[in-house]
Amino acid sequence: MTGMSVEPYREIRFDKDGDGAAGQREALAATAGQGVTDLVMFAHGWNNSPSVAARLYAAFFAPFPGLVRSGVRVGYVGVVWPSIMFSDEPILDFASVAAVHPGKGAVVERLAVLLREQPEDEAAFGEFGELLRVLTDTNGSAAFVERPSGGAEGSAGPPVPDFLLGDPVAVCAMFADALEEAAGPGSVPTPRDAFGGSGLGRYWKGAREALRQATYYTMKRRAGVVGERGLGPLLGGVARSSPGLRVHLVGHSMGARLVAYALRGLPDGVRTVGSVTLLQGAFSHYAFAASLPHEPGRGGALRDLQRRVDGPVVGCYSRHDTSLRVFYPLASRLARDADSLLGSDRRWGAIGHDGIQAVPGTAALTLAGALRGGIPAAGCVSVDTAEVVGEHSDICHPQLARLVTSAGRIGR
Repeated sequence: MTGMSVEPYREIRFDKDGDGAAGQREALAATAGQGVTDLVMFAHGWNNSPSVAARLYAAFFAPFPGLVRSGVRVGYVGVVWPSIMFSDEPILDFASVAAVHPGKGAVVERLAVLLREQPEDEAAFGEFGELLRVLTDTNGSAAFVERPSGGAEGSAGPPVPDFLLGDPVAVCAMFADALEEAAGPGSVPTPRDAFGGSGLGRYWKGAREALRQATYYTMKRRAGVVGERGLGPLLGGVARSSPGLRVHLVGHSMGARLVAYALRGLPDGVRTVGSVTLLQGAFSHYAFAASLPHEPGRGGALRDLQRRVDGPVVGCYSRHDTSLRVFYPLASRLARDADSLLGSDRRWGAIGHDGIQAVPGTAALTLAGALRGGIPAAGCVSVDTAEVVGEHSDICHPQLARLVTSAGRIGR
């Protein structure tokens, strides 16, 4: 690929259902015939075009040739999947929202009109809530509602969050309150009567956040599907064709969720994955837990799947990541649970905010300590990377490339 910083490099693509182009498994297996011993596979996060992902891969992979020890030949793979940029910008990119919800352009257009005009009546909020359900293909059944389990979910993807099913006025009000609280004591709250006597106009700020969170829910579901139904089985096929080839999975943000869920899709007995590195992972810090601290009878969505890795699962985190410190909990909490939505609640933390939690034996390291002493050979590892990661997408650093080579036991 023109402009790619490393060779050999291949790109694999999946659609929203995890289906990939014919011949991708054979193309990956063929690298073993070129003398490649290890494949580093990187899945991007909230990027809305293949070209953005390619630039990310070129920057991240650039230090690798100088970090790999003698006798190891590394191949590089960029995983491209249909995602959307998810940032903390207050203005929504409606074109991107429409792009990530194929066939729903008219729904997105009507949502945009409501958010622009901000009608001050409950019927408008009711219409807004119904449009969100249409956008996300939510059937409205409370039987599918996610409870505060910290991450337990079925193989089809995350259960429907309460904010898509609750009373729209109450939901938008709670999101508005939560956003004002997250802004901190120095912020100026929107007056409750700024849009008229009833104060309903103030809640459109929360409605905007509800739309962002609905899009987040779509991407969360899609990342799990692509990982479990796309990447996992693909890796199983590569293992059959080239049993000696070791694969090292790297994912950023929602792409970290994708590569982690690939472990659910690995066929039984496949041990081709030599390491997993999660950079600012946008999924539950309890995902790998066999028992949830607040609900001991239940486990995380990926409970004990670190055992399918012939090496460590490394969760990198930074306290400077505002997207995961503030907006991930908003996306994960239940909008009808005011005590959970407002204030701090560790049930809703992300791996990229405070590392892998509630897995006995997890090693906790600083970045300097990990680079100095190496990564443990197996099990879960949490690495505080705040000394180099200044915000959610700040991941292209030689130190993080060294973490990947250390985790995969391919570094100097």
